[in-house]
Amino acid sequence: MSLYRNFLSVGGLTLVSRVAGFARDALMAAVLGTGPAADAFFAAFRFPNLFRRLFAEGAFNTAFVPMFSGALERNGPDAALDLAARIMAWLVAALVVVTILAEIFMPQLMVAFVPGFVDDREKFDLTVLLTRIMFPYLACMSLMAAYGAILNSLGRFFAAAFAPVILNIVNIAAMIPLVTFWVQDPAGSAIWVGVATMAGGIAQLWLVWSAIRRADFVPEFRLPRLDPEVRRFWVLAIPAILTGGITQINIFVGTIIASGADNAISILNYADRLYQLPLGIIGIAIGTVLLPELSRHLKGGRDAEARQTQDQSLLAAMLLSMPAATALIALAEPIVRVLFERGAFDGLATVQTAEALIAFSTGLPAYVLIRVLQPGYFAREDTVTPTVFAGISVVANIGLSLLLFPSLVHVGIAIATSVSAWLNAALLAVFLARRGHFQLSAAEWGRHGLILLVSTIMGGALYILAQRGAPYFAAGAPLWHQAGLLAVLVGFGMVTYFTLVHVSGAQKLGLLLRRLRRRG
Repeated sequence: MSLYRNFLSVGGLTLVSRVAGFARDALMAAVLGTGPAADAFFAAFRFPNLFRRLFAEGAFNTAFVPMFSGALERNGPDAALDLAARIMAWLVAALVVVTILAEIFMPQLMVAFVPGFVDDREKFDLTVLLTRIMFPYLACMSLMAAYGAILNSLGRFFAAAFAPVILNIVNIAAMIPLVTFWVQDPAGSAIWVGVATMAGGIAQLWLVWSAIRRADFVPEFRLPRLDPEVRRFWVLAIPAILTGGITQINIFVGTIIASGADNAISILNYADRLYQLPLGIIGIAIGTVLLPELSRHLKGGRDAEARQTQDQSLLAAMLLSMPAATALIALAEPIVRVLFERGAFDGLATVQTAEALIAFSTGLPAYVLIRVLQPGYFAREDTVTPTVFAGISVVANIGLSLLLFPSLVHVGIAIATSVSAWLNAALLAVFLARRGHFQLSAAEWGRHGLILLVSTIMGGALYILAQRGAPYFAAGAPLWHQAGLLAVLVGFGMVTYFTLVHVSGAQKLGLLLRRLRRRG
């Protein structure tokens, strides 16, 4: 399929996952709200996710995909499968060791991870219990990411993109009894959802393993051993681990700081879930497709095709992320109210979550740009340079978080995250350009400027219309009034944006449709 069709395929499945995720989050907001049990659950769930991104989505994908794609391009499927088996042996060994140590020393780890919980013994003990329940989720997700990387390199994107839907379905099924007939105290509900999350992780792994078995590409189990190619993997992976580790310091420090204020962790989590929708559809979809695509072109000596692939990815990223960011900023409070305000999630939680969402959304284009620009380094087997840039951005994030948190609380952490993302994106773009791997013509700069202008116009129109419709969005208004008007505004924004994009010449819709239909 063409590059754009692959973006659409992965992005569409991610959209399904995120819509199901919103249904899950709406139920979770009703069950847990933003109280102590919610803070404990989200802190516990964040901990295995931190290590998952470090081991799987960070080091494994960025180091493994270029090597696997090169072996597939030059030496064929058998050599690529053998390489995958040798490298995955080390991933499994690392997961076993980390999981055992974490389960044993969980109370000590939680003292460092959520120091603000220590004075509240009940909240701290619940966090430790929930983390022990959900930490094996790390192993499921890491193996799923490894199998998904192999499938993506083979051009099979469906299973890995659809797997998160399974997690959401399992969680929704588990929470329906909690909001209908089986009422639990918040702590009991959090434990129930934690067990369901672990079950969802197992179901996700089974789905992706089944897909790779159908492709007849299952790496055989082996004991880990060093050889030249595995050493090369570690040369690439260690900087990637540092990059992932540095990035996760942002999350770690943010959690430590947020644990000092009541409800801050859960507020940031709900806001994070909302801006993750466009980030997942756009940024993750483009990054997932772009890295193996770039790697194949570069390993095959097709530099012109590699440059064209990156330029098309950048255009698609800005064409979709800029309007998404402005729409989230303009409609932040109505979106949060429609999706979450019910049950234990009250009007104050809506306002606080909307404030954090606005701050996060200002950085959305930067998060997407990072997904587009990093493969330009990883595909060339350079994992050191992005590590340095990530480290610089983390220092900025930590400094700003500490500076802003006393006065702005959760909003300060969100602002710091967005500023550091823009810094990271700028560094990646500048140095990629200095190496001659990234350069926009005057016409391309003009198109991106038009996209920014059109997005701003659309966002302004949505904000004015939302203010005019404020009575329909007021707390206590019927949900169907709120949801109906929000749907109308979203539809109006989409029609307005794509009409202006077409008329202005930033992107002719006919050309975009031809790219989506084209098979490469």
